[in-house]
Amino acid sequence: MTISELQVKDIVAIEDGRKLGYITDLEIDVDRGYIVALVIALKGKMFGLFGNEEEMVIPWNHIVTIGADVILVRTETPKLTHSMNTNEYDAQ
Repeated sequence: MTISELQVKDIVAIEDGRKLGYITDLEIDVDRGYIVALVIALKGKMFGLFGNEEEMVIPWNHIVTIGADVILVRTETPKLTHSMNTNEYDAQ
């Protein structure tokens, strides 16, 4: 599977079925060659044009399954988000 194939899939929280957004980046452990986390632009923000675009980082071990059209993730634990415009990090 390629990165571009992952980027077109909806990211969905298994707890409540809500769509979170799409993959904008990956965190990679370059020494081991593993994907550590998915970085998601939260739904409702488009390219920073309509307010501050926020990101959510989903650790790889929180991915439940990768399907044909969606990636199901667990979000019950606190997640790291930050504003792409300010690079300020907040634990939520």
